[in-house]
Amino acid sequence: MKKVGSLIRQLLPRRDVPLRQNARAQKLLLLLLTPLTAFWLMQLVLGSPPWNMSVGVALANWLCLSALYWIGCAIIGYPAVCCVLLHILAGIWGAANYFVSVFRGTPILPWDFKALGTAVAVAGSYSLSMTWQIAICIMLIALLAWALRPYYKMGHFRPRKGDLLRRGSVLIAGLLCLIPIARPQILGMFGVETDVWDQLGAYQTGGAAAEFLRNTEFMEVEKPDDTTPERVNAIVNGAEDDPTPNVGVDHPNIVAIMNESWADFEDFGNLTLTESPINYINSVSNAIHGHAYTSVFGAGTSTSEFEFLTGNSMNFLPSGSIPYQQYILGPTDSLATLLKGYGYETRAFHPGEQTSWQRNIAYPRLGFDSFKCGEDMDVPQTEEHGYVSDDSDFEQIIWEFEHKDESTPLFLFNVTIQNHGSYTVEDYPAEVQLADEPGAYPKAEQYLTLANKTDEAFKKLIDYFSAQTEPTILVMFGDHQPSVEQEFLDKAYGVTQDEMTMAQYMDKFKVPFIIWANYPLTGDSTKITSLNFLAQYVLRNAGIETSAYGKYLWNLQKTIPAMTFAGYFDSEGNAYSHLDTTKFTPLIKDYERVQYNNLFGGNERQAELFASPASTTSSDAANAADGD
Repeated sequence: MKKVGSLIRQLLPRRDVPLRQNARAQKLLLLLLTPLTAFWLMQLVLGSPPWNMSVGVALANWLCLSALYWIGCAIIGYPAVCCVLLHILAGIWGAANYFVSVFRGTPILPWDFKALGTAVAVAGSYSLSMTWQIAICIMLIALLAWALRPYYKMGHFRPRKGDLLRRGSVLIAGLLCLIPIARPQILGMFGVETDVWDQLGAYQTGGAAAEFLRNTEFMEVEKPDDTTPERVNAIVNGAEDDPTPNVGVDHPNIVAIMNESWADFEDFGNLTLTESPINYINSVSNAIHGHAYTSVFGAGTSTSEFEFLTGNSMNFLPSGSIPYQQYILGPTDSLATLLKGYGYETRAFHPGEQTSWQRNIAYPRLGFDSFKCGEDMDVPQTEEHGYVSDDSDFEQIIWEFEHKDESTPLFLFNVTIQNHGSYTVEDYPAEVQLADEPGAYPKAEQYLTLANKTDEAFKKLIDYFSAQTEPTILVMFGDHQPSVEQEFLDKAYGVTQDEMTMAQYMDKFKVPFIIWANYPLTGDSTKITSLNFLAQYVLRNAGIETSAYGKYLWNLQKTIPAMTFAGYFDSEGNAYSHLDTTKFTPLIKDYERVQYNNLFGGNERQAELFASPASTTSSDAANAADGD
């Protein structure tokens, strides 16, 4: 505060200095100090003491903000006005990053701007609360605006005749500051380094402006070494052959449900609840029960469905990236395209906004024949805490089944919305509580109550398909754990975040899954997997031959049964960080090579490795016929 007050006093006129000299000194001081004080303000709002910043980091962020400020001053001609505006923008940027990090665990990243529609759609469900840092920020900006009020319209702050040279010089200086913005790697020379594992920590230590720009480097995925078609083919085709089990049915209907924020906190063994929110699901017979690991916590639904549908891993993509917006830019092989090759009708359904995560664009590219959203539902809608209930969602699944072509098997992919945050609806009844601390965690209790309603709705779905004669297999899994009170999470995990081992840290990304069928399951089962491998279990229990890529994934998971952005497990249950070099690193590097070829291979993409075997067989037969 003393430093800020001193800087403001220096901007005030001095009586012992000639007016012209005074004005020039003030203007120069204003031009030089404004980007620095705006940076300090930004970091203060973000919750990071600006005085702890290194000189290099401060200089890097000063350059970034100077570019904006000086170009604005050169164009507008009112440095005092631009000064206040820059501080307001800096405060807003700091606050926005703070709140976004609270909601989802990471600050604002460059690719988030490709999903503004989704952000707007869900923003209304979150409540914002004033922090002391934001309160101080508002007061400091108000004080600055008051201190500069004499200069808003004074002559030496106005554009004047003959002032083009000065303003031109300021413009050139601002344009020069754009160099590190255009080439963010230069910011690394000042000590600004990205941390894909802790983006918030990077923003706090490296500055919210400079770190954001450094993350733009990762908009393009770096090509791994040795991705020749020959190497990719050798990796995939070198996988051990494991014949598809005979399940006694032919092309059963497949229903895949990704349930919003569905978690199993009881599994950690540290909570006693008044009612188990997963009681029925755990009791279902003729089912495979287990847990899958995701690559996101608290948010990022589309990344989880991307992993499930494609078999690709977020481990090889930038932190916080959104594949639907960034990488699914054309026809992309997926579980839908594979099943389509076998004659399945492929449908997708989500009872939310059509444009959320740009699903309306991504789903057709992933091979879905149709996509329905909330406004397209054919059944009456009921709500839970402001969202379409799982009960209504599952009724729509039944409707889709009853209105399909009887001669055509159905693949239906459903993303629910009932359990979406935030969990702050007033007067919502807490039907499930902690037995030893009722009322202590209202967000968690609201979430657990919602999860209990999922359990009840799922029973109705199982009862319905149990009575159907058409063979049907169903899988339901969570996309990520919910964002509730950190104290509750610490209690559930049995350890604070700062004290977690790697295995305990992986628990933050663990969600339940269940695979059930109305015919006897005789295929493979597992207790743990990850979403990029889960579809292979569904296919094998449906008796459907997967792609060459799928066979490769199935073989890989025997050694590495679960792998996410956060880390991975080996077959003995040991957890590892991707930062560590282990005996499994070469296998992971091979996976990266194959995935890169799949998503970014261009003319070198080995399409036959990722296509449906039925499509490949048909193509080969046609080519043979042409040869005859």
